[in-house]
Amino acid sequence: MTSAILTDLALAHLLADAARVEILPHFRQPGLLAQNKEAAGFDPVTVADRSAEKAMRDLLTEHRPQDGIWGEEFGRQKGTSGREWVLDPIDGTRGFISGTPTWGVLIALSDQNGPTLGLIDQPYTQERFVGGPEIAELIGPFGTVPMVTRPTETLEQAILFTTYPEVGSPTERAAFETVASQVKLARYGMDCYAYALLAAGQIDLVIEAGLNAYDIQAPIAVVRAAGGIVTDWHGKPAHLGGRALAAANPAIHAAALELLAPTAKG
Repeated sequence: MTSAILTDLALAHLLADAARVEILPHFRQPGLLAQNKEAAGFDPVTVADRSAEKAMRDLLTEHRPQDGIWGEEFGRQKGTSGREWVLDPIDGTRGFISGTPTWGVLIALSDQNGPTLGLIDQPYTQERFVGGPEIAELIGPFGTVPMVTRPTETLEQAILFTTYPEVGSPTERAAFETVASQVKLARYGMDCYAYALLAAGQIDLVIEAGLNAYDIQAPIAVVRAAGGIVTDWHGKPAHLGGRALAAANPAIHAAALELLAPTAKG
């Protein structure tokens, strides 16, 4: 592992630590207010989201002023290095305000080809899923352990997660249900924690739609480092958002893609 990777990784950990400090005092606390960012529908944001992203941006300004920043709450800031830190301070704010521990802090370091380093941090359970060149590990209450995805090859043996039962549009829901009807078990409502569990070897597939770049870039890096694969529903890169298919290995990815692609028009 090169010193440059260690330096980037150390900074990513520093960002995650700072986000934890800002977020945890608000979790499961009475009186936490959520504002709605959407005129139609419900897209909540809290003081925890904003203060965590600000803390991470402040550290990046100090330590990586030449790098770009792309965050959910405060937008995109161009850099000069060709690298960009992609931040989602709380992925799964709906879960956060509901008291479930399925949300997480997402941190990715990306270049023009997509993410090269990613962290999925769950502050409440004290689990941090790390993926990058030569590293795939879970740091948690029981120490640090390597992450390796599962070898499951058939849909009949697979465990599938997504966040919302409706997935996206009616067409996207129909495509998802085509796969869900073939698997052993389908579960819902996990946000970024689903990708963490895939990387940790607990499940086999995650299928989602309507994602932003900051929702998927850290999960891509973590899943790939553990041996998995993440593409869109046609097998193309997914790091700019939209539809995502994350799989534990190429065989189960191909099996799911065979069902998804013909039904995922557009």
